[in-house]
Amino acid sequence: MVAEERVAALVMVSATGGELLAADLLDIKADCLSRNIRPHLRPFVSSVANPSVAVVKKHLARLQACRLCRHMHRPVVVGLPVASRIILVGQAPGDKEPELGRPFAWTAGRTLFKWFHATLGWTEEDTRNRIYFAAVCRCFPGKKETGGDRVPDCGEIANCARWLAGEFKLLQPRLVLPVGKLAITQFMPAAPLSDLVGQSFRIEYRGHLIDCIPLPHPSGASPWHRMEPGKTLLRQALALVAAHPAVRAA
Repeated sequence: MVAEERVAALVMVSATGGELLAADLLDIKADCLSRNIRPHLRPFVSSVANPSVAVVKKHLARLQACRLCRHMHRPVVVGLPVASRIILVGQAPGDKEPELGRPFAWTAGRTLFKWFHATLGWTEEDTRNRIYFAAVCRCFPGKKETGGDRVPDCGEIANCARWLAGEFKLLQPRLVLPVGKLAITQFMPAAPLSDLVGQSFRIEYRGHLIDCIPLPHPSGASPWHRMEPGKTLLRQALALVAAHPAVRAA
């Protein structure tokens, strides 16, 4: 099934399927203006040429040599050197990703790639070769004493933000896909997932105007994307991803 047919199928399944009605757009615009966010109605087109893979490799080599955060567990986890106009921003690696040497390498990743395969027809390999994988933090933060992964602190997030800023400058992306609350709040004010997922926003990030489509975290620990309204909002978000010009050109 081609991308356009997949989008049409998703539109039929969900109530709005990402095709927002005029009344919906007015409601969203009013809500977003109150939070200083503008939903995008047309794609942002950059005239800057894509960097070479060699340039992206050099960036990743510098990133992998980073030693700024003494409480983080190395190695630095990075994706493939893809010169893509689409950036997916995760939260931080889990304990399996450093061992396997790639982001989203375990159960959350399997769910994430199922989403892309169902929506776009892309395999995991296709997705990794068409989307640049970044994260709020690139090293495993370690475990909490009470169990579960530790949330990176503000200093660690700030340290790693310089790498993300460099990637925006280097890649000049047209679309960012923040995955999970920690990633979403790097680009947008904190709000319930139900106010953000299922919509596309035009945002400014460090001087770059870009389309932003927030996604919930695919972790098995979170039931949000498996129950309503999360299920429907996720379908709408994925339909918006499939319809975006940067994805259709990938």
